[in-house]
Amino acid sequence: MTSQLSHSTVLHLPARPPFDFTKSLGFLTSFPTMSGEHGVQGQAITRAVREGGRLVAAVLSGAGPDEGPGLRCELRSDTALNEEEKAAVADRLSFFLGLDDDLEEFYAKARGDDPFRPVLERLYGYHQVKFPSPFEMLCWAILAQRVPMPVARKMKQALLERCGNRLVVDGEEHWAFPEVDQLLPLSEAELLTLVGNQRKAGYLYALFRHWVDIDEQFLRTGDYEKVRERLLAIPGVGPWSASFVLIRGLGRMEHLSADKEMLRAAARVYGRVLGEAEFAGLADRYAEQRGYWGHYLRVAG
Repeated sequence: MTSQLSHSTVLHLPARPPFDFTKSLGFLTSFPTMSGEHGVQGQAITRAVREGGRLVAAVLSGAGPDEGPGLRCELRSDTALNEEEKAAVADRLSFFLGLDDDLEEFYAKARGDDPFRPVLERLYGYHQVKFPSPFEMLCWAILAQRVPMPVARKMKQALLERCGNRLVVDGEEHWAFPEVDQLLPLSEAELLTLVGNQRKAGYLYALFRHWVDIDEQFLRTGDYEKVRERLLAIPGVGPWSASFVLIRGLGRMEHLSADKEMLRAAARVYGRVLGEAEFAGLADRYAEQRGYWGHYLRVAG
């Protein structure tokens, strides 16, 4: 369906300083996984969001100097949003853009890391841009396993079009990722038709049923190991996918895996090939913020 966006409301989304929205825009325009999922107009982005059953378009731009650090967020919808709906969408967008991330401890440690300092200076004020929700991240982790990215994106688009969360904003088409209630009615056979892969269809079918019993707040803030165990209990989610979701879908920075891509990114910054033990020693310097250090390494590359 396409909604007529006749209502508009403007919110201020506060961000913990330092915060530089231009760094977020730079990431969004270069991150291939999210290619085509948002409109970029100058220093603003537009995204379709479905949260709590409401479909809205969010137009995000830097806040004015008298508003404090953060973003100006215009929400467009077919009918007026109540306060609870506004708060839910604001939380989703703030989570997506890492606006509440506290970078001070990470930056304090980074200033004493001479090879890493140029990365810090280049990305200063960048808050990690995550997948908009861990549910979407889990779906993507399943779709992207062992297939080229264009194939995975085609599968994802088929799910979007099946659920119909389509908006047109200023003549540009936007699709919101479905919530689980929209996907639960799909049979495994229907999912197979959409994604064209029996194994992935089975994993998605199981994920939707697991997700209805998961508290997202627990995933965001619960004990790390218990959250990891809960993710690993989902069919199709292995150790690599769980680590991927913990950092890129939940912003859990306590732990960091040294995969080949991460080791290559570290080698570029530190000027030499690093073994896993040396990499782990460098990461330990950043303690609970090691995940942020790893993310900055990847973005710098």
